[in-house]
Amino acid sequence: MKGSDATLLSFQLLDVSYEMRGSTPVIILWGRGADGSRVVVFYGEFRPYFYVLPDGSVGLDQLAAMIRRLSRPSSPILSVERVRRRFIGREVEALKVTTLVPASVREYREAVRRLGGVRDVLEADIPFALRFIIDFNLYPMRWYVAEVREVAVPHGYSVDRAYTLSGDIREDETRIQEDPLKGLRVMAFDIEVYSKMRTPDPKKDPVIMIGLQQAGGEIEILEAEDRSDKKVIAGFVERVKSIDPDVIVGYNQNRFDWPYLVERARVLGVKLAVGRRSVEPQPGLYGHYSVSGRLNVDLLDFAEELHEVKVKTLEEVADYLGVVKIGERVTLEWWQIGEYWDDPSKREILRKYLRDDVRSTMGLAEKFLPFGAELSQVSGLPLDQVMAASVGFRLEWRLIREAAKLGELVPNRVERSEGRYAGAIVLRPKPGVHEDIAVLDFASMYPNIMVKYNVGPDTLVRPGEEYGEEEVYTAPEVGHKFRKSPPGFFKKILERFLSWRRQIRSEMKKHPPDSPEYKLLDERQKAIKLLANASYGYMGWPHARWYCRECAEAVTAWGRSIIRTAIRKAGELGLEVIYGDTDSLFVKNDPEKVERLIRFVEEELGFDIKVDKVYRRVFFTEAKKRYVGLTVDGKIDVVGFEAVRGDWSELAKETQFKVAEIVLKTGSVDEAVDYVRNIIEKLRRGQVDMRKLVIWKTLTRPPSMYEARQPHVTAALLMERAGIKVEPGAKIGYVVTKGSGPLYTRAKPYFMASKEEVDVEYYVDKQVVPAALRILQYFGVTEKRLKGGGRQSTLLDFMRRGK
Repeated sequence: MKGSDATLLSFQLLDVSYEMRGSTPVIILWGRGADGSRVVVFYGEFRPYFYVLPDGSVGLDQLAAMIRRLSRPSSPILSVERVRRRFIGREVEALKVTTLVPASVREYREAVRRLGGVRDVLEADIPFALRFIIDFNLYPMRWYVAEVREVAVPHGYSVDRAYTLSGDIREDETRIQEDPLKGLRVMAFDIEVYSKMRTPDPKKDPVIMIGLQQAGGEIEILEAEDRSDKKVIAGFVERVKSIDPDVIVGYNQNRFDWPYLVERARVLGVKLAVGRRSVEPQPGLYGHYSVSGRLNVDLLDFAEELHEVKVKTLEEVADYLGVVKIGERVTLEWWQIGEYWDDPSKREILRKYLRDDVRSTMGLAEKFLPFGAELSQVSGLPLDQVMAASVGFRLEWRLIREAAKLGELVPNRVERSEGRYAGAIVLRPKPGVHEDIAVLDFASMYPNIMVKYNVGPDTLVRPGEEYGEEEVYTAPEVGHKFRKSPPGFFKKILERFLSWRRQIRSEMKKHPPDSPEYKLLDERQKAIKLLANASYGYMGWPHARWYCRECAEAVTAWGRSIIRTAIRKAGELGLEVIYGDTDSLFVKNDPEKVERLIRFVEEELGFDIKVDKVYRRVFFTEAKKRYVGLTVDGKIDVVGFEAVRGDWSELAKETQFKVAEIVLKTGSVDEAVDYVRNIIEKLRRGQVDMRKLVIWKTLTRPPSMYEARQPHVTAALLMERAGIKVEPGAKIGYVVTKGSGPLYTRAKPYFMASKEEVDVEYYVDKQVVPAALRILQYFGVTEKRLKGGGRQSTLLDFMRRGK
């Protein structure tokens, strides 16, 4: 009940955690008040619980008594209640077991599983703090109004005010359309560590520089005194407390900066209390580091989803997104840091390098955080976890929330092998150069299939179950059947997602594209689209709680059927189909016929389809998923060639992209050939930046575990011998050096090789020429002609030949 001293607090929920006060768990809601204050709200009445699903061999009351007898004084079982729920669409009676200490839930789970009469124990692996915001329907980054009582700020907390939750908490509907990042304090940081040609060791290698910047402020640099870094780290702690950021951003800080700082601070006896509680950063879910009361966001997690960028260094990503161009900044290799620190004449260059890193990090934050904030609001995961989690986990946390609202028990995660099933349809393209091609895109095809045919594990007709043919939808080819009613779990959720997104897109039309309102809504609809489109793949993901191979198989079967039907209709209309892939069709851009096809798909098949883009000119090989197109607005799309593969050098990628651009924009094959010859000449003269010659490949296991001899493994072994730690998942960059032995014997880590050692002819013969020929061979160009003389075919010749 609301007491006489209760008040209403409007606050934005940033993060949630809990602490133990004696044997009692207390939920901690971190936020900022409407007046700009930083606040914390405590709630000590919530208790951890889990569900027990009986197998029917023991009476429910008897099973409840057996569970009560497991109670221990350290965390007593407070209650065992009979509840009615649904599980995979079926009505079930279960037991809800509530205890006191969150950490005891796992122990009780194992003990209960060993009892007779237990089919399964459910929802025992949901973290306590997330369980609270799920049950109270709270979403990070949203604004709430809560009935609270103000209390004294506890010792060790760095907030303006503290409260206890004393009544209701509900969403503040007046602030739903407010930018969740507006008014938040964002701080970027980066560290530089002293070491020479080996992996830095926090037990002995100092942190010589820390750069930081508050959004809108100047970049600050904290420097060590020679190699004494105790004051640097202590100064960093004080500066963070002074800035008091809500969001801390870095680049790869979860994998390097934080673990290094934590360990180094322990060695030096410095308390790294950079949070709003007096505790050091702690490893959390999905590999992120939790900084209490602040959102620690690793921007590398966002960059990992930029598939266009092969090597995800800060410099490359910032360059790709136009934040800081590589040519406009200082670039150093990690192994040069010690050298530049030791040489007073070079130390200013090191400072500029660090400033550029911090500037790039803050610039990337401005690009990435708006989407991250909206995805946090939609998925229900805090901003510091939402991108660290895979897309399957992001969707799953939203599904867990929806299950709680619908009274559905959440299935356990089961270890299973990767299941295989037939995928989407991909047509063999008509090879050649085609002009004026429209790309028709089915809007959210797979989610819409799931909605239309009520696809889900709870509606799937399993072997032995009775059904009437008129009561089910039957998937083509595979024959899996799904009940038409009642609406399934996935259908209910996806209908809401798709309707929500349509409403947002409709609202966007009311605002200019460059307005803050439009940009906010655009990020929100992208977040919803991401989760909706992940639903089909999620069901076929072996780690999914709601795993259903038959469901994923059926969705792709319906998708193939829809595409084939659309292709047949296009043929009837006399509309030439050039290519098709998953949920897209490439057709000749005949506006009247295209419009008739769109009407057929929408009215007869019941799916939304639109013209996604128009290519002025597009070039296909005979292979699927391999084409280069020039859009009407001058953009070049490269799909399936080396330009987007990860096992070629940057020079090969750059050459191929430029060749495609020249051929498609000018129609001159001769000009493209001249360009390649010029690159070869520059290579032989030593005029190509060595960084463009680096070949990157990922280690999938420790170097010593490889049986086959491969260049990147040789380079990794050389790095290990030099004292550089390499682990599975590391990207190894190497160059090929001169010599007569096999290729793997001539690979060398790029930072250990000189320009004079590089085998230029390898890059001519095995990188530049093959990359260019993947396109130019279709115009009659040969390797000999790329390297020497001879008349080249023109694009017009090729187009005539294809007719």
